[in-house]
Formats: sequence, C-alpha cells, structure tokens
Amino acid sequence: MTGWKFAFTRRWAGYLVLTIIFGAACAGLGMWQFARRNEALVEINKVDANYDHIPVSLTEALPTLDSFNESQKWLPVTMTGTYLVADELIVRNRPLNVHPGFEVLTPLLLADGTVFVVDRGWVPTGETAEAPGPVPAAPTGEVTVIARLKAGEPTLPGRTASGNQIATIHLADVADRVGAPTYTAAYGLMASEDPAPATRPAGVTRPVADEGSHLSYAFQWMLFALLGFIGLGWAVRQEFRSLNADDPEERTRAEERARRAAAKPRTDAEVEDDLIDSTH
Repeated sequence: MTGWKFAFTRRWAGYLVLTIIFGAACAGLGMWQFARRNEALVEINKVDANYDHIPVSLTEALPTLDSFNESQKWLPVTMTGTYLVADELIVRNRPLNVHPGFEVLTPLLLADGTVFVVDRGWVPTGETAEAPGPVPAAPTGEVTVIARLKAGEPTLPGRTASGNQIATIHLADVADRVGAPTYTAAYGLMASEDPAPATRPAGVTRPVADEGSHLSYAFQWMLFALLGFIGLGWAVRQEFRSLNADDPEERTRAEERARRAAAKPRTDAEVEDDLIDSTH
C-alpha cells in the first residue's frame, strides 16, 4: 500500500483513537492540577486577608449560632466568658509536625448564655498513644479570648467517641454534650487569652503560603498530551517512508536526509568511538 492510504486503515484509526483517549486523560489531569492550584490560592488569600486582621467581636462576625462563611476562615474574633472546664474535650489523632498528639477543646460560656467552642491548642501523647500527657489547665473565672475562626468538621464514619475523647470537631455533637445553646458552624483556634495562664497547649502558627507544585504538574500533563500526538505523527511518517521506499521522490528525500546527517559535525565522543572500533 503506497502513498498515504495506509493512514486511513482500521489499524491507524485505532492508534488515533488511543492517542485521543490518552490526550484527553492527560488534559483532564492537567485541568485537575489547575483546580488544585486555584484551591490553594484561595486558602492563601484567606490567610493574607484575615490572619492579621484586627479582632472583631464574636457577635459581629457570627450574628447567629449557625452563621459562618468560609471567607471568614482565620478571622480573629474576641469574646469574654468563663471556661466550662468540666466539659473540656480532647480530639484524637491530631499530629503536629509529624508528632502524634491531641487538640484541647474547652467550651466558653458567654454572658448571654451561649457557648463558643475554643480550641486551646495541641498537646503531645503521654505514656501511651491512647491518651495525652498533662493538659495545661484553662484559666478560671472570667477570661477574654481572641480566637481565629474555623469551620466545624464533619463526622467520620466508623469513628466513635470515648469518655472525653472525640474523633472530630463536630460542633453539633459538642453542643449535645454541653447542653446549652452553642455555636455550631464555627469554632475558634485560640490566639490569646487574658488573663494568660502560666502554661498553655501549643498554639496554631500562621499557615505557610505554599501553593505547591500543581502548576508545574499541570503543564507536564498538557505536554504529555501534546507529545502523544507528536509521537503519532512521527509513527505515521516513519510508516510512510517504509512503505514508499521504492518511490523515486521518497528515495531522493532519503538520500538528502542521509547527506545532511553525514555533513553534520561529529562529536568528540563519536570520533573516539570510531577510533576504538578501528583498533579492534
């Protein structure tokens, strides 16, 4: 089969379909990486906009117990109340810098009778991984707290609560334990409390502004998609040259390619290889 007729056979149509599928898959993965990068940029923008914001009153930021907008993440809020130490909870499986540990949740009873859940920080595991070491006590009496807002967490299937330990910060469950009107859409990561205790759990540090390698991965996947079609084109061209080797025009082109290859400057490595071959 001479000319380009072979390119329209079922075999080459199959190669084209496979290349299209490969290209579509690579493009899809590239778009997924673009989406991942956009999500990272959104999180970075929240930190930049809110983390160092002047604290606002809790009731101004959250006018109702179930109000919270994801754009408020990391926004500092201030409130005054009394810690419900008897209702303090420990959240399991909370690593910090690869170290296993727990987070300490202490509900804060406000003057209007509502409760806001404060994450007072992180504590390491104790003698066993099942329980924390000594937990620094929360201040007694009236305390003014500044905390950064964060959305409550969903429940985890198969994870159960035991005693004062919980698997996730599901605020509706915390509200049931407290037995008082509780903010159920957001809780606060403690930034400071006044009066300050002598010791406190390890506080949250400012998240690092790192968008990751998603952009480079996206370009790599797009490049793979393009290389798939380039490879198909190269294979078609090689097949054409093989099938039309006896065609006078193709023979002329082959001779021209050989002439150009022979005229190319040779590298030192190629010259050395020829000298070694000649000695054998």
